[in-house]
Amino acid sequence: MTAEEIIQPILEDLKAFETYFSKTMKSEVPLLDKVTHYLVKRKGKQVRPIFVFLSCRLFTETNQKTLDAASLVELLHTATLVHDDVVDDANERRGYFSVNALWKNKIAVLVGDYMLSKILLLSLETENTDLLAVIARAVREMSEGELLQIEKARKLDITEEVYFEVIRKKTASLISACCEAGCMASGAIEHRETMRLFGEYVGMAFQIKDDIFDYGSSQEIGKPTGNDIREQKLTLPLIHVLNNAGESERKELRYILRNRFDNEKYIRRAIELVVKAGGVEYAYARMLKFGEDAKKLLEPFGENEAKKALVGLVDYAMFRKK
Repeated sequence: MTAEEIIQPILEDLKAFETYFSKTMKSEVPLLDKVTHYLVKRKGKQVRPIFVFLSCRLFTETNQKTLDAASLVELLHTATLVHDDVVDDANERRGYFSVNALWKNKIAVLVGDYMLSKILLLSLETENTDLLAVIARAVREMSEGELLQIEKARKLDITEEVYFEVIRKKTASLISACCEAGCMASGAIEHRETMRLFGEYVGMAFQIKDDIFDYGSSQEIGKPTGNDIREQKLTLPLIHVLNNAGESERKELRYILRNRFDNEKYIRRAIELVVKAGGVEYAYARMLKFGEDAKKLLEPFGENEAKKALVGLVDYAMFRKK
């Protein structure tokens, strides 16, 4: 399915969400209102609200609680992006200047904090403490995932098991929260665990696809590759080769990761080693398995447009070009 076909069943929901989300971001402090307006105008693909609305429509029509759920996850997602740009000292986000590039780090951190506070306030004002519990769990897991990755990256000793735990917490937990929250908004509480797990599997596939991109062609995906090696980040293609390749390949890769991770010639060599040793091929197979497991979870539910779109979203996560 194309992106247009995926969102077709929820076009009106997304329009209503944009209006509602803009209102939730408003502030009486002029500087804060200016920054949040800048963020709202530069919205991304709204993947997370899409998961919320489709997960609700899988069972019933959307309602005010669905709008609230979509706003909560988008507030969290936006806050984490703003904070991430500060941590990474990044000057661009989605082709635009980042908040910290325009207003400096202190203001960016405070804006991110403001959005996290809005999650608490919106949940209490709308009496959606059940949704707040889901979002709070995602915040905890995302933080744990980031710290676990940093800890292991320093030692270059990450295993596949640890890698999957990192991406489950760091990336999949938010998509998982979207699907669980959308299900809860529908009232189909008995299916919340299934939808939580569905979101987790899709999130795992999504992150593995991102990791595979880093070993591809920068011309094809439209952005630089090799960034994970530059950051000494161990992802699935690299982990597989470090654990399964011949001794000479493993020794060379470890040398590059420890000593030449900032040298373009050595980065290209590391990518070549990982591809030749089957690291990308292995990661691709694991990605497909997560995608298929996600689709199987939807099989017991009745056929409708939302179900077709959710299956399409799984394929989008795995087969997107960038």
